[in-house]
Amino acid sequence: MLGLLLLVLPLGLIFVTAEGSLGCGAAAAYDIPPDYLWLYQQAGRRYGISWQVLAGIGKAESDHGRGAATGIRSEADAAGAMGPMQFLGSTWASYGVDGDGDGRRDVYDPADAIFSAARYLKANGAPDDLYRAIWHYNHADSYVRQVMVYARGYSAEVGAEFCFDAVLPTAVAGRVLAYARQQLGKPYRWGAEGPGSFDCSGLAMRAYQYAGLAIPRVTYQQWKHGTRIPVGQEQPGDLIFMRMGPAGPRHVGIVVTPGHMIHAPRTGDVVRRASYTTRSDVVGFVRSTVSGDLT
Repeated sequence: MLGLLLLVLPLGLIFVTAEGSLGCGAAAAYDIPPDYLWLYQQAGRRYGISWQVLAGIGKAESDHGRGAATGIRSEADAAGAMGPMQFLGSTWASYGVDGDGDGRRDVYDPADAIFSAARYLKANGAPDDLYRAIWHYNHADSYVRQVMVYARGYSAEVGAEFCFDAVLPTAVAGRVLAYARQQLGKPYRWGAEGPGSFDCSGLAMRAYQYAGLAIPRVTYQQWKHGTRIPVGQEQPGDLIFMRMGPAGPRHVGIVVTPGHMIHAPRTGDVVRRASYTTRSDVVGFVRSTVSGDLT
């Protein structure tokens, strides 16, 4: 539901979910009603968005209009969400479109709702930044991952960057990533160390602190702490360093899977997942461990 935070689960449950039922796997066959499938495909084509992502949202919000919850076909649910794509009234007023060209915008009409969802995703960064776009639809990392699990059920080629390794190399890595994932969506603020906002090195420090390891506060000092890891041998939980400056790297992230990281990018942005495979400013990787480090 747009703008509605999902129930926050205990950290242990979030960790299990991230590494279990929401992980990668073989594409599953979800049945989509033919009329909905056609609308997802047409809306995706119009706005340049993968139809599978739209279908993932439709599945998560209303089971493609088949759900029995209040608000899907009439009225609104307790949070004010309406229609098969579960728009809040304020969001619908800003992004609702007449998808089928019948001269009216109807939040309960699948054509209008699906085309409006595509427009909303596009306005929030899709397809270039799918994580951010879906996160705006519902401000929860678990929601983003669930949508992408559904999307990958329709095509295994969609959303591979959102997968999490089923087996992490150490318990330290698991705790570092569990903490980092809990911060997804929180705003960047220079000098911040949480809990409400972070800068890049503040996030890294707190994530390692949660795992029982003390690392320096500042990025260039973190670069000097731990074991340097050759490119291509990085593992989940390692730190990735970027933007070399006179004193050392000026940006740090946490490797989630090889090729992807969680980081706090810059002012005006939020803690989020991102690919680092196409970045030209990667300096290297560091693995921080101590004797008896929970492995």
